[in-house]
Amino acid sequence: MDKDLLYRFFEGHASLEDMKVVKEWAGASEENAGLLRRERKLFNAMILAGHSRRTDIQRMRNRRNYFIREFLKIASVIVITVSVTVVLFSIGKDNGGMYLAMQTITVPAGQRVNLDLPDGSNVWLNAGTTMQYPVSFMTDKREVILDGEAYFEVAHNEKSPFVVHTSTLDVEVLGTKFNVEAYSARKIFETSLMEGRVKVKLPHDEKNSVILAPNQKTTLIDGRLVVSKIDDYNVYRWKEGLYCFRNKPFADIIKDLEKYYDLKIQMDKKEIAKVALTGKFRISDGLDYALRVLQNDVAFIYQRNRDNDVIHIK
Repeated sequence: MDKDLLYRFFEGHASLEDMKVVKEWAGASEENAGLLRRERKLFNAMILAGHSRRTDIQRMRNRRNYFIREFLKIASVIVITVSVTVVLFSIGKDNGGMYLAMQTITVPAGQRVNLDLPDGSNVWLNAGTTMQYPVSFMTDKREVILDGEAYFEVAHNEKSPFVVHTSTLDVEVLGTKFNVEAYSARKIFETSLMEGRVKVKLPHDEKNSVILAPNQKTTLIDGRLVVSKIDDYNVYRWKEGLYCFRNKPFADIIKDLEKYYDLKIQMDKKEIAKVALTGKFRISDGLDYALRVLQNDVAFIYQRNRDNDVIHIK
């Protein structure tokens, strides 16, 4: 792959045809995908070292939203570029005053992203999620900041705990597989453990904490952490592009559809809000398909207001 093309791609200067070439090349093999990630990290390091012109960096920021919007039109599985924050950021209270350059990834509606972190940990990010992480982790602690939903497979390191900071609670692990749902706008917090062990706590209240065993989850309810058994692993198949639900109220399903498709859906027919449904469909099939599937079990019609892009359930 031509490195000049890759760097135009990273900077947001590539044409749609160039974007398509990079996408097809990266998807052709795991080796190509790994090379793309390594070149991306090198590019980030060059920016942090001041080797890129300021005008180029500013142009990259200005074009980032356009780049993502246009690239989504041609890619069913995408690699979203990482933006490097200009302001250095301090995370955690025990970092000795060290300030770290943070990278930020924001996932558009209807998409998901898989990436490797600097320590070798792997993470999937769900739609509408933003995650910040440092270019290089500290030696005694690995910290990320999450707003949204993510599935982590953390590389084991006894000397360096891995901490996920959310708007409400922190999740601390050594090496494990777990899912965190923490959308601040929806006031949701839930951690589910598949493998290993995690500790969930309030940032400044060690007494209000729980330690999860595999196949357990904890949900924040009225300020308390409630532990229960994971009864349906299908709900974590969002990593595969599937939205799965079991005995879920219709109103909650509608909220999830708002997240996946970045649209406002107004429930005008209140009497169907509590109807519990079970099912699944591919997110890529679109909102209209999802609503038609739901109409098989619930009597409603829907209308789209083109003026304000609101869908009404009647």
